[in-house]
Amino acid sequence: MEVSIQFKKGVLELCVLVLIHRKDQYGYELAQSVSRHIEVAEGALYPLLRRLVNEGYCTTYLQESSEGPPRKYYRLTERGASYMNAMVKEWKSFVGNVTNLIEEGQENE
Repeated sequence: MEVSIQFKKGVLELCVLVLIHRKDQYGYELAQSVSRHIEVAEGALYPLLRRLVNEGYCTTYLQESSEGPPRKYYRLTERGASYMNAMVKEWKSFVGNVTNLIEEGQENE
């Protein structure tokens, strides 16, 4: 469904910020974490991560891995945490308002 794809694109940034806030993660791990909640293509994740780094919301660092080459981990910056908190507040308000709208419409049926 096309609408579902647009919902996912719109909320992916928020999901990524919240997950990185919980703990530093590398790209594949982050893709797996997001996929536990919403289905998302890995191809959509990496451009978003690059943008979050470029905008100063995240930083990266390399860490050795016992399973291959070093992994690039993403860490939320102080600016990123503030941005995430503002987005969470806005999201909760938005969802609440949409839920109210839907419920009001159902009461009138």
